[in-house]
Amino acid sequence: MDRPSGESCTASYVLGHSAEELQRLSLQARLLDPITKRLLVAAGVASGMRVLDVGSGSGDVTFLAAGLVGPAGHVVGVDRARSAVAQATQRAKAASIANVSFVEGDPSEMLFDQLFDAVIGRYVLMYQPDPSATLRSLTNPLKSSGLIAFHELDWGGVRSSPAAPTYDRCCRWVIEALRCGGADPYMGTNLYSAFVRAALPPPVMRLEAPIGGPADPSGSVITLLETIFAASLVVTLEQFGIAKPSEIDVGSLPRRLYEEVIKLDSVIVGRSEVGAWSRKP
Repeated sequence: MDRPSGESCTASYVLGHSAEELQRLSLQARLLDPITKRLLVAAGVASGMRVLDVGSGSGDVTFLAAGLVGPAGHVVGVDRARSAVAQATQRAKAASIANVSFVEGDPSEMLFDQLFDAVIGRYVLMYQPDPSATLRSLTNPLKSSGLIAFHELDWGGVRSSPAAPTYDRCCRWVIEALRCGGADPYMGTNLYSAFVRAALPPPVMRLEAPIGGPADPSGSVITLLETIFAASLVVTLEQFGIAKPSEIDVGSLPRRLYEEVIKLDSVIVGRSEVGAWSRKP
């Protein structure tokens, strides 16, 4: 049985694991899952593989990988938050997904009954104090020549044209809140150096970004606006004097963002979604 061993050594997820945050992440997954799937397919996740999903949350990436490895494969999702593991387990049961399992713990400090063909993760390394050390530790449960692939965000390219002031301001707030919470808002670009410093071969990299106007038929823009701001970030913003809750008004924010985009006929460019993959030497 896969089991935790020792104390957790990874950084905390700055946005927390409240029911509201898990719900926001599930909504966000509608936007991210196609991007992550393309990354995993390009990286080589395929039928029959045994895969470790790091920081699995409520299971979105785990379920995505489970569809790629098929009935002959298996995906183990690991998360430090008991509430996230419980929700993911319930979702798997409700959907009768048999080729997944979820465990609570820190994967860098866990023992597993078998080695993995691949280790994957989404929005994980950005929350680690030393991403390279995390990557090095995650090669331990990986087979020789096993795949390691991560999907991380990068806020460096966000913009709007014509400028939508509320959207641009929110992006600046998020970047500062992530920094103050100890996360790297530019982890996507930093993936290359993290892999190399972890003594992994230089990774292949890929970048995508949601983009569109107010009438975007894909629905990416409205989903982006609905999920750009986590309510839990308000505490960080207030704590560090970045913004006041009254300035943000999370409850009305998605509506105000969308109304502004419509009024200005702005094209919204979201954060960059960066993937990188390599193989254990």
